[in-house]
Amino acid sequence: MPKSKNLDLMEQDAELMHPLNEDGVPMEHERPAWGSKFQYFGMVISTAVGLGNVWRFPYLCQQHGGGAFLIPYLIMLFVEGMPLLYLEFAAGQHFRKGSMGTWNLVHPLLGGVGVASAVTSFIVGVYYNAIIMWCLYYLVHSFTGTLPWSSCPMVTNGNRTDPLLECDFNGPTSYFWYRNALEISPNIEESQGVKWKMLLCLIFAWCVVYACIWKGIKSSGKVVYITASFPYIVLFIFLGRGVTLRGAGDGLAHMFTPRLDRLKDPQVWLDAATQIFYSFGLGFGGMIGFSSYNPRKNNCEKDAIIVSIVNWFTAILASVVIFSVLGFKATVMYEKCVVRNIDFITTSNLYPEWNSTSLTEEIYLSKFQSDASIMDAMNLTKCSLKEDLDNAAQGTGLAFIVFTEAVNEFGSSAPFWSIIFFLMLLSLGFGSEFGTLEGVTTSLYDLKHSIFRKKWLVSGLLCFVSMLIGILFVLGSGSYWVALFDSFGGSFPLITVALVESFGIGWVYGVDNFARDIKDMIGHEPHMYWKIMWKYVAPVFIAVLLVATLISKFLKPITYSVYSYTQFIMVSETYPWWAGAIAAFLVLSSVLCIPGVAISRKLGFFKFEGPTAKNIVIETGGHTQSTAQFLKSDNDSGHNSDDINDEYITSERDTSCALPEKPERVKFDDILEKAESRL
Repeated sequence: MPKSKNLDLMEQDAELMHPLNEDGVPMEHERPAWGSKFQYFGMVISTAVGLGNVWRFPYLCQQHGGGAFLIPYLIMLFVEGMPLLYLEFAAGQHFRKGSMGTWNLVHPLLGGVGVASAVTSFIVGVYYNAIIMWCLYYLVHSFTGTLPWSSCPMVTNGNRTDPLLECDFNGPTSYFWYRNALEISPNIEESQGVKWKMLLCLIFAWCVVYACIWKGIKSSGKVVYITASFPYIVLFIFLGRGVTLRGAGDGLAHMFTPRLDRLKDPQVWLDAATQIFYSFGLGFGGMIGFSSYNPRKNNCEKDAIIVSIVNWFTAILASVVIFSVLGFKATVMYEKCVVRNIDFITTSNLYPEWNSTSLTEEIYLSKFQSDASIMDAMNLTKCSLKEDLDNAAQGTGLAFIVFTEAVNEFGSSAPFWSIIFFLMLLSLGFGSEFGTLEGVTTSLYDLKHSIFRKKWLVSGLLCFVSMLIGILFVLGSGSYWVALFDSFGGSFPLITVALVESFGIGWVYGVDNFARDIKDMIGHEPHMYWKIMWKYVAPVFIAVLLVATLISKFLKPITYSVYSYTQFIMVSETYPWWAGAIAAFLVLSSVLCIPGVAISRKLGFFKFEGPTAKNIVIETGGHTQSTAQFLKSDNDSGHNSDDINDEYITSERDTSCALPEKPERVKFDDILEKAESRL
């Protein structure tokens, strides 16, 4: 049956309509939303508060002046971390898109920023799950009466049974990590095959990730009730246990005692800036994606401040826990060293006047350890609590070697503490993994292609491809591949993305335009402090960080640490040429997306088929100065149609991309009446 003329007219006018929310603001059709504010905060905090807060921040405090390190850390928090977090929250909430869609709306020539974020998030997500895989392996082995890394394997030599030499030299936790868990190869060139135990852990880890993200925020939003809260429960449990251990006070004093002379070292400030950058999850696109699901009137400024404070508090809390336990470990090692030396002196018959009863610790320290000549003559190890505390470790070394060694000293309750420790690491790891992959999935969903509307399929393909690449990490050389991806897949690309983000908002889009957009959302313009940070301070600091990273990573031979089968320690070795090529690929595959998209669009090689800045002009009656220049350009890459009047674009109107505060509602009855009047 042919359509009536009335119906045709109604459909034509209906194309001009947009769904209106309760504030009368046009909104995107069927844009998902968080089930509650707690889900949003939980996901953001789970992403921002990751493994780096537990095993890198304490290390940096220890290395860079203890409490003095908190000074540059707080400064970088206010000039770099918090402003960029606010920027990403506000951009995602205003444009209501993932990273790709957001930067296309800021300016089509900046569309490569979103692509670079998605590529980097994919690379980081691939290797980050390998760390989760290791935590799963240790968790499974913690469900035993005696932890398998608490003692060394024994070998029989004639009538004697002695600990295996390599284990006796390195300690049982180090031996278990390198020889049992990793089954490590001599270098990255020798794979030594797939380790099936780790492969099973990898498959299980990706299955868990898929089960939590296959419905987007509808599924991952519910998981955060665990990933956001459980780590804090465990940290407070460990805090209660840690501060009661003997030696805990020494560990905390060693960490927080400020050594202000360290502030003269530029590396301290560089490490503070780097730690802030990564601990906030900036540049991944996940924060933009999360905020895009918020109500338009959500106070994103308050959110940024709250998340920043929580992140800082978590880093301090984790440091207190870690160093109270490490102080206990150092005290135990010191006491064992003293007992071992006293036992040697009293049984060697070199000093018959002393026996195990008369030679107390105080006498030993005053008469023997204070005399270097006696210590050297008897080949005794000097016992030093400070040196034990100075033996810093970070990353996997802290989690799988140092901390597990401390847990061994908890006696019969050691398995329980090991279980909850690795459960905590898993919660932190999965939370960050969900946020990292959100930078990929949200951008893909927003492409609006028919295949990308099937979230279960997009998530499934993403996890499957990532798992296939992850087979590299279950080889004997797997830990070397993780180190390669970690060193080059995330650092340089993320800093580059953040630099272009701050420049794009501060100078291309216009900080004043951005401030008006924020005013439309939260009711007031951001303080001048934020504008200065976005336009001047943050770009300068990020540029300095980018140059410093470039110098440290690429202007000297690229090396990595390998396990020596003869020395039983990690030694430095130069990467083979092909590994250097892979490192370059990891960097350039994302970084080149930024200039690549801009150049190709400017030259008209391809169109951006989707919402552009032009659509903002049509739908909202406003545009930015930069967008106006783009729309007026003669070389417009072919995606500006002729039906846009230049006089309309360049006329004196509000230049903000913010939607009108009180848009006129379009009623169905009005359209019907208008259609009938045309008959």
